[in-house]
Amino acid sequence: MPQHRPALLSAPFSLPFAPPFDAHRRPRLPGHRALLACVAAAALTACGGSDSADNGGDGSPPPATRLQADIRRTQMGMVHIKASDWRGLGYGFGYAQAQDNLCTLADAFLTYRGERSRYLGGQALAQHLGTIGQPANLDSDFFHRHVLDDEAVQTMVAAQPDDLRALVAGFAAGYNRYVREIQDGADRQAHAACRQQPWLLPIAEADVWRRMMQANLAAGYSNFVSAIANAQPPAAKAGPPTIDSPLRPPPLQVGGAAGVGSNMYGFGRTATGGAGVLFGNPHWYWKGADRFYQVQLTIPGRIDVSGVSFLGVPLVLIGFNAHVAWSHTVSTARRFGLFQLQLAPSDPTRYQVDGRAVPMQAATIQVQDLLPNGNVQTRTRTLYKSSHGPIAHLGAMHPALGWTAASAIAIRDINASNHRSFRNWLRWGQARSLDEFIRIQKEEAAVPWVNTVAVGRDSGQAWYADMGAVPNAPPELLAACATPVSEALAKALPGVPVLNGSRSACQWQSDPDSAQPGAIGPARMPSLRHDDYVANMNDSHWLANPERPLTGFDPIFGPTGVAQSLRTRLGHQMVQDRFDGADGLPDWRASADAVRQIVLGSRVYSAELFKADLLSLACSGPAASLRPACDTLRLWDNRGHTHSRGSHLWDEFWRRLPAPNSDDGKKLFAVPFNARAPLHTPRGFAANAAPTLRATLEAAAEAVTRSGAALDAERGSLLYATRDGEAIALYGGCGEHGYFTIACSEKPLGQGGYSMDGQPHGNTYLQVVSFTRTGVQAHTLLAHSQSDDPASPHHGDYTRAYARKEWLRVPFTESEITASPGYRRFSLRE
Repeated sequence: MPQHRPALLSAPFSLPFAPPFDAHRRPRLPGHRALLACVAAAALTACGGSDSADNGGDGSPPPATRLQADIRRTQMGMVHIKASDWRGLGYGFGYAQAQDNLCTLADAFLTYRGERSRYLGGQALAQHLGTIGQPANLDSDFFHRHVLDDEAVQTMVAAQPDDLRALVAGFAAGYNRYVREIQDGADRQAHAACRQQPWLLPIAEADVWRRMMQANLAAGYSNFVSAIANAQPPAAKAGPPTIDSPLRPPPLQVGGAAGVGSNMYGFGRTATGGAGVLFGNPHWYWKGADRFYQVQLTIPGRIDVSGVSFLGVPLVLIGFNAHVAWSHTVSTARRFGLFQLQLAPSDPTRYQVDGRAVPMQAATIQVQDLLPNGNVQTRTRTLYKSSHGPIAHLGAMHPALGWTAASAIAIRDINASNHRSFRNWLRWGQARSLDEFIRIQKEEAAVPWVNTVAVGRDSGQAWYADMGAVPNAPPELLAACATPVSEALAKALPGVPVLNGSRSACQWQSDPDSAQPGAIGPARMPSLRHDDYVANMNDSHWLANPERPLTGFDPIFGPTGVAQSLRTRLGHQMVQDRFDGADGLPDWRASADAVRQIVLGSRVYSAELFKADLLSLACSGPAASLRPACDTLRLWDNRGHTHSRGSHLWDEFWRRLPAPNSDDGKKLFAVPFNARAPLHTPRGFAANAAPTLRATLEAAAEAVTRSGAALDAERGSLLYATRDGEAIALYGGCGEHGYFTIACSEKPLGQGGYSMDGQPHGNTYLQVVSFTRTGVQAHTLLAHSQSDDPASPHHGDYTRAYARKEWLRVPFTESEITASPGYRRFSLRE
């Protein structure tokens, strides 16, 4: 490295909760006749709106209205909402999200209300992969009605500031406004998948809160949808649970070994030579309601923030304002715990607490199920909660973890009672310095399941923290409250606290500075503020900066001193190469321009580390069958660019090797992992691994040949996304193969290539944000594009820009927005 680089709460107000919709008729919002004429006259311009530069045609201010927002669109369909109050801001945001993603939102609100079975059939699976996986509709409905019941929603709402409640109310009104217009015939070519469907329904404010609450649960309850929805008392008696075989770990969508992830950097003054630079890149879902939506939200003098939200969430979750920029990655810290309950001998719905039998809380839930013959049948389940949380049937992991006559498992998600997370994000959007940003994070301790990196205009430092809602179950409590299943569960779910739920002394503890009961306080959470750089690529807090390792934190935050992923190692190596001037770019500084180039470089670190050894060990013999594969890999550039030839052969080889951290995988390496050199080990293939390497390469070559692809095919011919009937060539690959630039298809090569048209995850919203003398400058990409409606002009334009690596310079100030190519504006009033 170069030597010269050395309180929002206010009085509550009542929130209306709409009564349940009549399941047998299609609701229609009031006032549709009054809108019909103007909708027919102008599909794009909202009723009462104007495309002119002024609100009033004669220059006079518009008459006072109950709800009003200006919706401005710039390149790629990016939305800039401007309003004079919070309800108006939410109103414009709800309308704009519906314009672009109506069918996905309508489908998702069925999920949050627990109505999927009524309209789509109980046995059908969720349409899109998301944080809840793809459960059967019946399980999804019972789960959501159980954990997001009216009492939980009302408790959530009561804890919110007036501004956030007004924002939610406006969002629901704006969404409903667009639904009303579609049902009255507007935008006739748009949203063909749902505009005539009976499940295109208006929403209540409570539905938006349920959506927000479900986002909170992504690293906890949402990973156990079927286990919670199917937890039923046993029909027959059985003895105490005994685990005599390994457990089958559950497939965690968020927080699992192979779940979604992200990359992020924060560079300080010694890395940039000036103000901070931030790179954020969540590897997230390309489809469904959990996909990202890009927006700027402005109330002059109150908030002006740009970035992305999930669909259905009315505020920016990752982004920037004029003073700070931040991003997130999925954290290794566990956000849930398990409690083993000892049941009363005569009643499996009662559990012992200090020798006293306590009844579980029973909820009889009914779900309407649409049968194949068109009839609707009522399904009823009685589901149960303990004082810790809902009962979960974990028999899929091992029969002993099911609900037996002797024992049951309850799950507690700390974010089920974390009512501060969205208040935290709202405050961040208004933060005026990095100091204020950090103070908010410490005050709220509310970030639900992600790490944070941030930089500020006024600071030459970068901030990293895994600081949010985390259970407080220290090692001494785990030891004192161990159960017969604790040891086995610790292997299957490392870091998840497993406690004896039948002893009152075995509750999660609270620190003096805890923001909620049972949580670790911010003083004991990992954080680092540094002049150099901080980063996270989904490994733990340990190496946020390799020169300043973070150690000594509770094990629940994730392991230290262990082998890092190839993506983590490459992420730090890319920074080191930048500082050493070894990446082929001018200078050594982490400028915004340099960062934009290196993060899309499509390096494949597994190849950089191991390809030479493979060629030496597997390709030096006389085996003629391997010669074409060996020749292909010799010529390959070790990248995943669209034009790179042979990268898919390497992918197929690497994915067939034993997992690097498995016992068999460790035997392959010439130099094993060393905690004193965590970014440089393991490395090299051992000489005695040659037979395994030859067999694996041969199997990979055969798989490529069977797929119909040439061994030296260009990556872009195999990795693609389809928009408007066009296959758009993409770059990157899967993180477990050593890619930093992620485009990871669930499709095997033999099914038409690595198509990103199914249920993939990968680069989604990318932002590089810097602060200059003239203000904030941000360049972004949204890989999946703004709209999921094939009829929209913004269904594929951003995807094509992403494929060309053409970053969008985001207009932020009023002058930049109005001068942006393709600028359009209309006023929305009601």
